[in-house]
Amino acid sequence: MTASPTPEAAPPLPVWRYVGRLAPLAVLWGVLVGLLGWLLYTRANWNEESDRADVREWIDNTRVFRKTLTELVRDYIDLVRAENPGFGHADRIRDKRTEIEEHLRAMVEPTRMYAGQLPLFPNVYALEVEFAELSGTDLPADSSGLIGWTSPKPRPGGPARAQLRTLEYEPAIGRPGTRVTLRCVYQLHSFNRMQKQQDEYRLWQTVAAAVLVPTTLLAVYFVGRFLRRERARELDKWRATAEAEHRQRELLAAQVERELIERSLLESRVKQQEAERASEELGRKLLEQELAAAKLTNRAAEAEREALEMKSQLYASIGIMAGSYAHNIKNLLVRPNDLIARCMESANGDGEQQGMLSEVRQTLGTVTERLQQILRTVRRDPASAEVTQVDVNSLFRDTHRTWAEMGRDKWKLLVTADVPPDAALVTGDLSHLQQAVENLVFNARDATFEMRNHLRDEAKRETDPSARRKKLLDAASWRGEVHLSARAEGDRVVLEVRDNGIGMTDDVRRNCLKTHFTTKRDNALYEGYSAGMGLGLSFVAMVLEHHDGSLEIESAPLRGTTFRLRFPLARA
Repeated sequence: MTASPTPEAAPPLPVWRYVGRLAPLAVLWGVLVGLLGWLLYTRANWNEESDRADVREWIDNTRVFRKTLTELVRDYIDLVRAENPGFGHADRIRDKRTEIEEHLRAMVEPTRMYAGQLPLFPNVYALEVEFAELSGTDLPADSSGLIGWTSPKPRPGGPARAQLRTLEYEPAIGRPGTRVTLRCVYQLHSFNRMQKQQDEYRLWQTVAAAVLVPTTLLAVYFVGRFLRRERARELDKWRATAEAEHRQRELLAAQVERELIERSLLESRVKQQEAERASEELGRKLLEQELAAAKLTNRAAEAEREALEMKSQLYASIGIMAGSYAHNIKNLLVRPNDLIARCMESANGDGEQQGMLSEVRQTLGTVTERLQQILRTVRRDPASAEVTQVDVNSLFRDTHRTWAEMGRDKWKLLVTADVPPDAALVTGDLSHLQQAVENLVFNARDATFEMRNHLRDEAKRETDPSARRKKLLDAASWRGEVHLSARAEGDRVVLEVRDNGIGMTDDVRRNCLKTHFTTKRDNALYEGYSAGMGLGLSFVAMVLEHHDGSLEIESAPLRGTTFRLRFPLARA
């Protein structure tokens, strides 16, 4: 165990550090000394200031010739500075000076006559009025800037000369540019009064010394005590610092030994660091791969966003097109309704004819209502569906009932259905699901039309007349079929729309759900009309997406197509 170091020499006391701490005590002592000095001064000069005030009041307020000395001085200045002096101006100035001199003599003569008889009467030895700002050109040749009276009695000498007082002040005369000084040399109190005043002054000096000396000694004692305490505190602090430095040196030596040990372990850590560096490099490569995967994910999200924007544009195009078509068809139905009304008026009671016209009119009304329903359905975005519980089995039965007769009479197409009688409820929008199913029915219808045209073209290309005739008869007797079926599979319902139409190649099947993709554009499919805008199947795909449904397509060229829709059943 090492001994604590002993300091060789104590550090000097930092006096300036304690100046701020001693400042309040010094300020308090200074305030006390100043207060006592001020009291002593005011007590010593109180009688003299009182005498000065009495003498000044006597000079300012004494009236000998109805005017005070200040008023006479003001008149004298006005006479000297008169702009139009007139005749006898110098004589008037001399008379005014004489008046001031007589005023001064009348003031001091009574005090001179009773000098030494009344102790409170002042003994005046000189009373003067001095005009400092009046130039020599403003005064007569025999006049000066000083008017005064001097006592013929000689002034006291020796120790009594210290009793003389001189009062000198500038009265307020109200004349700018002129400075007037009144000066009075006097003796007001007796020698006994002044001796008593000096005794009082010495007494107050003794009191002040009796107060200041103990307070000063007490202050010195406290300052010395404070400095000794601070000196001891500084020594203790210095010793603690020295001991801390000694301990720090010992700690530094221990750290040096520890560094030597750590240096011996450094070589073994180098290999470990190299292995960690290789691991970090591998991690960096993995991170780069993850970053690349994240970029691919971002690109996929961007592509999905662009697809959603294209779908929104699709729905806008469908709405505009459907509105235009429905409006034109409604306009075309106005004229037939009007003609039927006229025919019914001119039927002249023919019951059979009236019945047929009424049936035609009712059919046209149904068509108009159907157009309104289709218009409301198509104009609405599948993303903003009116969600209810829809019985898809009932939807298939209604679809079969709606299009079976038209398929048989107009399209030369057999529309059949195999739907269970019970309900199959799904959550969705009735109009969207209805339009999606009808789009699949229309697509199947168009596929059968293309199949019939294909058979006709094949028969026409036959070179053998008998074989061509047989093929033409087979093509004419060929009949398209569209079959609707529904069944339950666990918690899902499966809807199928199957046809025996032209079918699809693998390339067509991969692209048939894309917007504006079609194989029927500008093909005469039905009664000479152009068809195929590439919107039907893309709309079906969008409806399935918003109803959590899925779509499967089975097709081959010349072997028909099956569209299989799967929807989750609604929960009870």
